[in-house]
Amino acid sequence: MAPFLTSGFPRRRRVLVTATLAFFIWALLPIESFNPPRRLLNSVMAAGGLEIGATTLTGNGSVGGILRYVDPLIGTVNGGATLPYGKDLKSTVLLIQATGILTGFSGMAKAVADVDNWGEIAAGFVSDSSKVTGFSHLHDSDYYYTWVLIWNLGTGGSPSLGNFPLFVHAGCPDGSYLECNYPGAARATERIENTTVARPGYFSIALNNSVGYEMTAATHTTLFRFNIPDQEDILLPTGIVVPNSPVLLLELTDLGWTRRGGDIQVDPETGRMTGSGKFSPSFGRGQYSAYFCADFKGAGVRKTGTFVNTKANETVKGMGRGSSTGSTMPAGSVGGFVQFDRPLGSQFLARVGLSFMSVAQACQNGEREIPDFDFDSVVLASEQAWCEKLSVIQVDKVGVNNDLLTTFWSGLYRALLSPQDYTGENPLWNSSEPYFDSFYCIWDSFRAQHTLLTLVDPKEQTRMVRALIDIYKHEGKLPDCRMSFAKGYTQGGSNGDVVLADAFLKKLHDGIDWDLGYEAVISDAEVEPDDWTSEGRGNLEAWKAYGFIPNDDDDKNHTGPQTRTVSRTVEYAYEDFTIALMARGLGKKDDERKYLERSKNWENVFDPDAEDQYTDGGRGVVGSEFKGFMQPRSRNGAFQYQNMRLCSPVYEMHKCYFDTVYDTYEGSPWLYTFYVPQDMASLIVTLGGKEAFINRLSYFHSSGIIYMGNEQSFLPTYQFHYGGRPGLSSYWLHQYIPGQFNSSINGIPGNDDCAMGAFTTFAFMGFFPVAGQDVYLLTPPLFREVRLQTPSGKPATIRNIGFDPSYEAIYIQEARLNGKPYTKNWITHDFFYHGGLLELTLGPQESEWGTRDEDLPPSSSTQANAP
Repeated sequence: MAPFLTSGFPRRRRVLVTATLAFFIWALLPIESFNPPRRLLNSVMAAGGLEIGATTLTGNGSVGGILRYVDPLIGTVNGGATLPYGKDLKSTVLLIQATGILTGFSGMAKAVADVDNWGEIAAGFVSDSSKVTGFSHLHDSDYYYTWVLIWNLGTGGSPSLGNFPLFVHAGCPDGSYLECNYPGAARATERIENTTVARPGYFSIALNNSVGYEMTAATHTTLFRFNIPDQEDILLPTGIVVPNSPVLLLELTDLGWTRRGGDIQVDPETGRMTGSGKFSPSFGRGQYSAYFCADFKGAGVRKTGTFVNTKANETVKGMGRGSSTGSTMPAGSVGGFVQFDRPLGSQFLARVGLSFMSVAQACQNGEREIPDFDFDSVVLASEQAWCEKLSVIQVDKVGVNNDLLTTFWSGLYRALLSPQDYTGENPLWNSSEPYFDSFYCIWDSFRAQHTLLTLVDPKEQTRMVRALIDIYKHEGKLPDCRMSFAKGYTQGGSNGDVVLADAFLKKLHDGIDWDLGYEAVISDAEVEPDDWTSEGRGNLEAWKAYGFIPNDDDDKNHTGPQTRTVSRTVEYAYEDFTIALMARGLGKKDDERKYLERSKNWENVFDPDAEDQYTDGGRGVVGSEFKGFMQPRSRNGAFQYQNMRLCSPVYEMHKCYFDTVYDTYEGSPWLYTFYVPQDMASLIVTLGGKEAFINRLSYFHSSGIIYMGNEQSFLPTYQFHYGGRPGLSSYWLHQYIPGQFNSSINGIPGNDDCAMGAFTTFAFMGFFPVAGQDVYLLTPPLFREVRLQTPSGKPATIRNIGFDPSYEAIYIQEARLNGKPYTKNWITHDFFYHGGLLELTLGPQESEWGTRDEDLPPSSSTQANAP
């Protein structure tokens, strides 16, 4: 999730009071007596019917193929279109997506409608009743959600990208371009209900101005098709009759209204518009420049010109330093327009080439990628590319209803939307290495998304790791967050360390300079930057001296927010553990011992006397009997107090963000007390043993303290495995799916960041990674069988014996791996690397499977279970 900034920084999050209260009420109701998730599931199965047969994974893109189950509008969406991995239109496989439609780790072009719901447009489109202001070409792949069908709570903060929106009027009063509306607020138009269509590679919507918009995209190019009534005069919904002479305008702005300077030029003969602007990133420091080149087909050019705010002018064909006139670029709403003759066949098209390098490169991109304006061919290529990308996973869908199939495939789709492949478009340095942008943010994505990519697309995950290392080479630190060529604010620790360690352990080596990669993670662990607001780790001197981050640290040599001391302490400890694993693999024994010792530092912020009790208004003392939590600590060793439930759904949820004063980040001490994935065995002893641990973790889920809309909650859903109760992990997964993750408009509990989709994908497939370790925790898939492609060519297959489509039999009774009994409740990456068959026999009650000490996942203090 993205941080909430209360001062100085550009990101803000709006609080959903009504939704939070609704969730609070739901969370306090007894799980067994009132169970909306199970009731929802049963009602869906009863009403929706079951489809029989395996999903066809042939890449045909037809309605009957995979794409029929991909719904980009789940969770309200940001729509759009683009290519995964930046594939060229001329490539053998064309990959196109849309952000509502966003295509995979896409190319940079993402076309979608932008709306005037100014508080919720971090990625442009929102499925509500807001008006459409335009259709822009660059968006970040960060999904919203609508909770209880009330409002959208998005990435938080300033909207991202949304550059150069265009808009079409079917005609202007009296046929005069002067009579049309130009600024965003004036031209904002209601959408026609039930006309929005979003699928991979395609987005369309009809507006209440007699124009239908369709859009798709190639790597660096968007393509629009506009549909105008086939008649000489058009009766607008306002009752005004206008001549059929469309006016297309393109505005130099972005979603956050951050433009500085720029230029625009309109060719009076062809209507070609070119231009640029300088903009600010949404969650980082600095500026970036973007360039466009727009061409048109299907209607003759009648008049051209520029506009400033409400005034259009056909005399001035250019503005700004890059224009032929060299005039000063005004502030506010500025852009260019083309008035066309009546379109041939009631349609005309706009192709917009994009670049972060120059106008010339933007024009070259458009001309090279979509030379013939063939809209249908681009859409078809996109569908074929998406089918190929998704087909690395095959499922047996017998007994699984369409709602769940849509939830699964849409989750996988969303997991493949970001970061964007900007290779060849990086203006900051020359390099032969790949360049990816919109690592937005690794604090969100390291827990599930990058680990998923290692399985479903190791080639691209390898390129991303190379890109991260190259960023270190040229900028001096691995990013924790990066967008629009800018350093984003660091939310927790240096989580790029975990991404690199995970890739190293899982045999990603092609082209990766692991010596340089190891140098990068050691830099994070040992070298504090002058300003650790947006890179590296802060308070490192205190970290080394005290073994924790004191909440009263007085660091006079470096600067950064003196906050989040508890969450950063436990994150630094885990990051050091993953560095130790890299050191082990590289034969660096001294480093291994050093960082293993530092990985124990979580113990130094555990206060055994901290109680889960507090006074809450007129209700008196409330809380639970649980005692012992992570708490802030001063340099003198004294523990300080932060409410155990602060920043959870049940108590002042929206308090703990980037620049607020608290010691945990986007979560409570309850949540961060469970974050010891390197040594859960020690944590369990610290919390009173297995039974006490299971009781505490069960209370965490059943009391409503957990918030599944934040990525830190993913692993605690599976941590019952460490206490010898893997069945409870399965139980809670079936509460959250489809209770909070489903195919409805509010089917994502938090902004997606590609991570929510990754979590959903793992849950359906029957395992979840402990990022940074060679450990996958096993639960039964939600399908009868799941099959993944592997580098060896032999599939990794997980098969349920006794699969129950009513999901009453959700507990593993016994397991066999390649025909032999398998008792561990976890498995290593070798299974997904070399392939094999894991058979799980299911039943309606928990069993003894995976409960013995020797069957539990490994911990650093007890290596007995290590592979």
